[in-house]
Amino acid sequence: MILICLSLLFLWTSCTEKKIRLGKDISFDKEENIHYGNSPEQVMDLYIPNKKTNGEKDVFIIIHGGGWRSGNKSQLTFFTLSMMQKFPDHIFVNMNYRLTSATQFGLPNQTDDIKKVTELLKNKLGYSPGLILLGNSAGGHLSMLYAYQFDVDKKVKAVINIVGPADLSDPGFKNYQEYSFVEKRLVDPRVPKPKTSLIDFASPVKWIRRNSPPTLSYYGNSDRVIPSTQEKILDSVLTKNNVIHESYQFNGGHLDWDKQPNDKFLIDKIEAFLNADKK
Repeated sequence: MILICLSLLFLWTSCTEKKIRLGKDISFDKEENIHYGNSPEQVMDLYIPNKKTNGEKDVFIIIHGGGWRSGNKSQLTFFTLSMMQKFPDHIFVNMNYRLTSATQFGLPNQTDDIKKVTELLKNKLGYSPGLILLGNSAGGHLSMLYAYQFDVDKKVKAVINIVGPADLSDPGFKNYQEYSFVEKRLVDPRVPKPKTSLIDFASPVKWIRRNSPPTLSYYGNSDRVIPSTQEKILDSVLTKNNVIHESYQFNGGHLDWDKQPNDKFLIDKIEAFLNADKK
């Protein structure tokens, strides 16, 4: 893993400002810190493959974690590069979003930001691409929530949920040390309909339907942030609605998903999952 990271770091730092090479036949045009909104937090990195192929390319949208109120897209730069090596014909976006604070609610701002990114992509590419949402922790939660509740155009083709909470009402998740923040600051109370609680509004499993997109999940077997009940609840609701899904566990805690060999295992499973969905 160290050698791979050093190689990627060399490729990352030695590339020109607008191009990145990840091997003999793999190169991308890159644009960093593209503004997709008026807030300084609304920026994204865009990678478009140089290889010319027929047809419209799907887009991976990468969404970082950080408990909805911290974190940065730079956390997932190296993982994004590894994904680009595996999927050289896809477009990649690594995005920041407006963080929750004492003066700013997380939802619906953060799902609105995903929508704004898709609108920018449509304008920039000249077509409305198929989307694969991939996020870890809070980013996994936002990936699921957007795909299940807010993707009215049904452009999300798959969700890759990495250690993301799926049911915020789960008693096991209520042991999360920042749960009071989730209750008070995650959702703008003016947004949900009268009979929908703030916690249900923010819980992806509450919005799963039979037409929800295929979902692959990855959870740690010793995660002290996201309890094992989250994986079981999510799998149960997806099964009940006949949604294509797979779920895997890795050895480790909440932050160990991108460590060797967990990272390679995950990327290989993503490839197999997306290829199976094409058949």
